[in-house]
Amino acid sequence: MKARNQFLLSSVAAIAMLANAAPSRAQTAPADTVDTDDSVTNEIIVTAQKREQSLQDVPISMEVVSGEKLAQFNTSDIKAVMNYTPNVFVQSTAGNDVIYIRGFGSPPANFAFDQSVSLYVDGIYAGRNRQAQAPFFDLERVEVLRGPQGALFGKNTAAGAVSVVSAGPTREFEGALTGLYNFDHKGTDFSGYLSGPVTDTLGARLAYKIVNQDGYIYNRATDHDDPEIKSQLLRLTLKWEPSDNFDYTAKVEYGKRTVIGGITVSSPLTSGQDPQTTRYLERSALGAEGNKNKSVMISGVGNLALGDFTLTSVTGYSWFKSKIVNGFDQTIPNSGGAFVPNSVYNAFPERFDQISQEIRILSPTGKTLEFIAGAYYDKSDYTLEQYQGFDIASLNYFGRIDSLFRQKAESWSVFGQATFNISDAFRAIGSLRYTHTKKDGDFAARLVYGPFALRPISSATGSISEGNVDPSVTLQYDIAPRIMLYATWGRGSKSGGFVSNTLGTVDSTFTFEPERSENFEAGIKSTLADGKIVANVSAYHTQFKDLQVSVYRPETSSYLTGNAASATSKGIEGSLSFFPIPNFDISASAAYSDIKYDDYPGAACLAVQVTDGTCNPADPASIAANNLAGFPVAYSSKWTGSVTAHARFDMSDDVKLDITGVASGRSKYFNSDNQSPVFGVQNGYVKLDLRVQLADQDDRWHVALVGKNLTNQKTIGSAFNLPAPITASPRAILYLEPTRNISLEAGIKF
Repeated sequence: MKARNQFLLSSVAAIAMLANAAPSRAQTAPADTVDTDDSVTNEIIVTAQKREQSLQDVPISMEVVSGEKLAQFNTSDIKAVMNYTPNVFVQSTAGNDVIYIRGFGSPPANFAFDQSVSLYVDGIYAGRNRQAQAPFFDLERVEVLRGPQGALFGKNTAAGAVSVVSAGPTREFEGALTGLYNFDHKGTDFSGYLSGPVTDTLGARLAYKIVNQDGYIYNRATDHDDPEIKSQLLRLTLKWEPSDNFDYTAKVEYGKRTVIGGITVSSPLTSGQDPQTTRYLERSALGAEGNKNKSVMISGVGNLALGDFTLTSVTGYSWFKSKIVNGFDQTIPNSGGAFVPNSVYNAFPERFDQISQEIRILSPTGKTLEFIAGAYYDKSDYTLEQYQGFDIASLNYFGRIDSLFRQKAESWSVFGQATFNISDAFRAIGSLRYTHTKKDGDFAARLVYGPFALRPISSATGSISEGNVDPSVTLQYDIAPRIMLYATWGRGSKSGGFVSNTLGTVDSTFTFEPERSENFEAGIKSTLADGKIVANVSAYHTQFKDLQVSVYRPETSSYLTGNAASATSKGIEGSLSFFPIPNFDISASAAYSDIKYDDYPGAACLAVQVTDGTCNPADPASIAANNLAGFPVAYSSKWTGSVTAHARFDMSDDVKLDITGVASGRSKYFNSDNQSPVFGVQNGYVKLDLRVQLADQDDRWHVALVGKNLTNQKTIGSAFNLPAPITASPRAILYLEPTRNISLEAGIKF
């Protein structure tokens, strides 16, 4: 309740601040909207159903964030999308950052997990976080689709999908250069692009971004602000249009990202989360803490008109090489400066490459029967090494254990969607996809040095061959020209896989089964008052079976990976955009979600079960008999929401002032696997962002002051109990998210 009240008060304050003055000139529509002469339509065009449509015509619960909006607050990764999309959460860890939608996502501990929420970059499947870890910039839009999207998107979209669309070449020559200095992170961010025609039939766009900034946690051992970010991204896009019947767009993107330092801070197990902004972590035997990542992504999209039909080909190649080195700050907070060297550290070198090909045909629209049909294929190789080091003074033990995991995967699918226009107002849509997946994997561990193995030495091999069918049925009815009702039923799936980095894995525990989801959803999308009000709401009921989980067990300091039986999420999502007067608009979105396990036998003990004596973590028989039916799922909040308000003020005929405020928040949630009510709860919060920009009327130049997390909320992405004897004294390890930071930005366009 406290978090909701804080959210409402903050939102009202932001709106009141922006509404104080009356603007004087007509509103300038965002780049992804279209205005007509008789009404403000604010139409957003999306490709969620593989063809261009208005967002208000798509029978899916989804949010769209424009590239312009993301650029306003210096977006560097997918995490920023959380600010605008309720029921979406990105978990920060030392391994993989994970996207959750409606409470469902793939835990980060098992690196080889396919994700339940898949990311697509310019139509290319990017199921692994580091395929697209370079900064997000120069984007056209980001589409977030909630609920199973297996029929049209296919690859592992059991919980939803995120589609990132980068900006393309323009018909007229233009360019921009933007520079930013972050006062708190003590560093710079430069980006720019050139775009325009090369010949009458060829257009090009070259975009570049380079970031060099310090972090927000002071490391007393190294006298360094962690995590320091050094990254750069280069993207070249070419679009060839030799005739009205054919076009081809090729994109080549290279990214390099270096992170120096980490985001973990130590905290007592006996109190609530009160993270410090200091840490003490020396260089370990595995090297300096941080992450080095290089990635390449290439896509080619061709469209050929065959009469009224369109044949589309999407070709992709993705490659990355990465190495993460982790240490865990173990200094006791408020201890008068007692520094504790890290006693456990690990590293995860990764290598990955993937090729993919999709081909589909689209029928013309406006017919009684419209359809999309296609086929998809991809092949990938993935290698994960793991180095585990220990320096435990109490055991007089200094040792290292390595493991190697390799996976070859291949999948193909066929899919189709048909729309039957029963009348001008009533449509029935049916979709179906069959996917076949084959994976081969092997795992082996070895003791590198040390007097004894703190972890079991084992090996495993396995093979998977499976087929999944993902259907959906939707009824869509226009009750008025700009009010649409829809109801949908659909299924999604995510392929099975292997336990990639848990020491002690053997053949019998190496493989886990695919997970499947089923979704019932109904909603209404409306555009009212001549386009001044856009209101959407949906209700859903999603059930997962054979949910893939990887849970940390502090009593053994290891991860339990496999399939939970089932879990159900149900709730309501809504969004409202209001354009009351020229130069002033408000957008708000919110969601309520209730997610619980239906049945989870053999689960690791939760903290409350240990306290009340219903589960004994040291007794295998007790764990085997444990069932989490009725318990909530970690990393999910009951309430999430955001409010964005924007106002423009004309200072003169030449200069204007734009103010944009964003308030985003969520209610409390468990952010530790064992759902500890003491150290594993993130209290509800609201974060405030504000941008104040001065520019000329034609946007040829601008100067802006940008503040993020202005109330300096110290939030924790995830937490876990680091037990003895791994550390001298058991403690909580917290992954601290960015604190308040303020930047000055300037840019020119030409």
